[in-house]
Amino acid sequence: MKYVDEFRDRRLIDKISRQIHNNVEAGRTYTFMEVCGTHTMAIFRFGLRGLLPANIRLISGPGCPVCVTPNEFIDKAIAISRRRDVIIATFGDMLKVPGSRSSLEKEKASGASIKTVYSSIDALAMARRNPDKEVVFLGIGFETTSPTVAQSILIAKKQKITNYSVLCGHKTMPVALKILTGRRSARLDGFLLPGHVSAVIGARDYEFLAKDAGKRCVITGFEPLDILQAIFMLLKQDRPEVEIQYTRIINRDGNALARRAIDNVFEKCSSVWRGMGRIAGSGLKIRKGFASFDAEARFKPKIAPPKEKKACICGDVITGVKTPLECKLFAKACNPEHPAGACMVSSEGTCAAYHKYRRS
Repeated sequence: MKYVDEFRDRRLIDKISRQIHNNVEAGRTYTFMEVCGTHTMAIFRFGLRGLLPANIRLISGPGCPVCVTPNEFIDKAIAISRRRDVIIATFGDMLKVPGSRSSLEKEKASGASIKTVYSSIDALAMARRNPDKEVVFLGIGFETTSPTVAQSILIAKKQKITNYSVLCGHKTMPVALKILTGRRSARLDGFLLPGHVSAVIGARDYEFLAKDAGKRCVITGFEPLDILQAIFMLLKQDRPEVEIQYTRIINRDGNALARRAIDNVFEKCSSVWRGMGRIAGSGLKIRKGFASFDAEARFKPKIAPPKEKKACICGDVITGVKTPLECKLFAKACNPEHPAGACMVSSEGTCAAYHKYRRS
């Protein structure tokens, strides 16, 4: 297949839907977690749940980078933004995410210099244009975005751009999935693994999920046929393994160039995940050799102890424990215009997906 339309061919979609129906066991419930927020959106957008047997249950996982970013990171970004000599450069999804006591959007309305960018390279260009300002890029995301942020730091060092730094909140996906298998999510039958992250790290880093945790795994793309074929592949596995449905993009070893950039600039560290707490070895921090580009080391932001909105269940949503429909704030006190939690903000957030598609 070469074109997007082919991955949305209704005849093929109906055919694989019938195959799925013919391969489920009566009286058994199958629970699969789609890890990536883009998968969650696609499942809702294309109405895929309506094509599946009633005993196949899809739940969302911690694959939305904005959603898993804790209030502590937002609070530090806000503290840095209050300096007169700083421009904060950030992805647009981060603006409305509530911190403990404020948000970047509120700080911007109060006069802070906060600019939306599409990449770290845009932020680096901003630093070149504003030599009298400190430009701080908010580095969040998984292995998908960390190579580009690493590259921006390498370029800044080579070109001696001294007014650019990164507040690093990057995380790595496989370790978090390992934690999930030891929680209530151990009742999962398998994972629909993220295509974006896997384009960088490949398939090998997930093999422990099959070997040690006994979970079926398929790395899949984002079109309807991709996702349905991946579900069919999960059903057909005789024993747990990591298969690749998204073969037009993914290989077992990933992108060596991107992985090298990550390893050059970052090292593993513990990291706080919303809903899962601090997980050893699940984050990335800037190596000492690049310390001058580490915004936390440079500005040493002081914050009060982080706090969460008590009624918000975002942490349970991104770990698959609850759905947004179980939140008493959902579509009431919490909506896209006035979000109470990060899952309602991001374009990949589960609450945003439910709000946009499920209610209608």
